[in-house]
Amino acid sequence: MKKYIAIAVVIVLALTLFFNGKSTYNSLVTLDQEVEQSWAKVEVQYQRRFDLIPNLRATVMGYAKHESRTYENVTRARAGLTTAYDNARSLEGTSPEAGAEFERYNQAQSDLNRAFNVYVNAVREAYPDLKADQQFLNLQAQLEGTENRIATERGRYTEAVTAYNLRVKRFPANIWASIFGFDAKQQFKADTEAAKAPKIDFNEL
Repeated sequence: MKKYIAIAVVIVLALTLFFNGKSTYNSLVTLDQEVEQSWAKVEVQYQRRFDLIPNLRATVMGYAKHESRTYENVTRARAGLTTAYDNARSLEGTSPEAGAEFERYNQAQSDLNRAFNVYVNAVREAYPDLKADQQFLNLQAQLEGTENRIATERGRYTEAVTAYNLRVKRFPANIWASIFGFDAKQQFKADTEAAKAPKIDFNEL
């Protein structure tokens, strides 16, 4: 009788571990996918910014050809924007699992945001009449909208990573996470200015 009881206990324990492990694994997979999807949406908005900035620069340079003077501030700001743009582009495709590379990528995106603000401010001071150019206004509006979308998607990514990391680190799920190879994911470490959309008020000109 004791033998059968022992076998029954072992079977119950085995089934409990199996179903608990299965449930934990499935929940970790779901949370992991939510993080991946959230990051993909951030990347979509980064790509949108990548696509729009060259168009904005081309519009400004096309307008500047009609000017007889060379503006040092605009030239310097354009050089800074080009450098920040190229740096961010070179790190494109970095994933949250990339460690220090992920931090560099987000820092490069923050630098690109700041360089963009400097460039637009320099342009509006040098070419006040450009505020009436419809193409410039449209691109500016699209870029501001993109910055707002980036901030929104970053917030959603942060929430998804927080939920995932809590699941990975809490007992007893942390045991299964270790067994199945689920590691904690990185959060953004960008400064507070990085998530702010450019504030350009053409009425001040």
